[in-house]
Amino acid sequence: MRRRTFIAALGGAVARPLVARTQQPAMRVIGRINMGAASQPDRGRAAFLRGLNEMGFYVGQNVSFEYRTADGQPDRLPALIADLVQRKVDLIFGTAAVALAAKQATSTIPIVFVTTADPVSIGLVASFNHPGGNVTGVLLRAGAEATAKLIELVHELLPATTTVGMLNNPNFLDTVADTTEVQSAINFFGLKVVIVEATKEADLEPAMTRAFSA
Repeated sequence: MRRRTFIAALGGAVARPLVARTQQPAMRVIGRINMGAASQPDRGRAAFLRGLNEMGFYVGQNVSFEYRTADGQPDRLPALIADLVQRKVDLIFGTAAVALAAKQATSTIPIVFVTTADPVSIGLVASFNHPGGNVTGVLLRAGAEATAKLIELVHELLPATTTVGMLNNPNFLDTVADTTEVQSAINFFGLKVVIVEATKEADLEPAMTRAFSA
């Protein structure tokens, strides 16, 4: 081997390990939309980060976040999601409302949701066994049996109670299902339900006043 060829080969052999050592893993970007107000803590964030860590993803190393908040206003979702799609995030994560809006905006970016609403009945997925498309997630729901048991416990602990109040947020997709389950259980025990609504913190006190005066 001639001297010039040997030096060139040696240089390439040294350079390749150096390049390999300096290469960083691909940075994945997750779009996270919080339906609550910006001043409210994102209670699910810590658990979400722990789950990512268990799978080998660490913020600042191989994953980053694009955080957005709807400030309790569902009509802001299309614009927030359009921004994430334009930024070409690798995944969009949020509630059922976020997932529904994201599903309208993209059929290629994976969408992951956490909800207590039935994802099939609200049109998020085709079925539980075969969600299909680019949407999947987790259903956190105890169901009608647990709701009935809760009303039964209230009835046993406070047998003189004839009226039960229910606080709803109409912006949540699972409100209809929750209301139906509560009303069914309450009717079974011959009770009356008073439903009041609140969409933000300032609505809570007036809503509770209405409930207690009903």
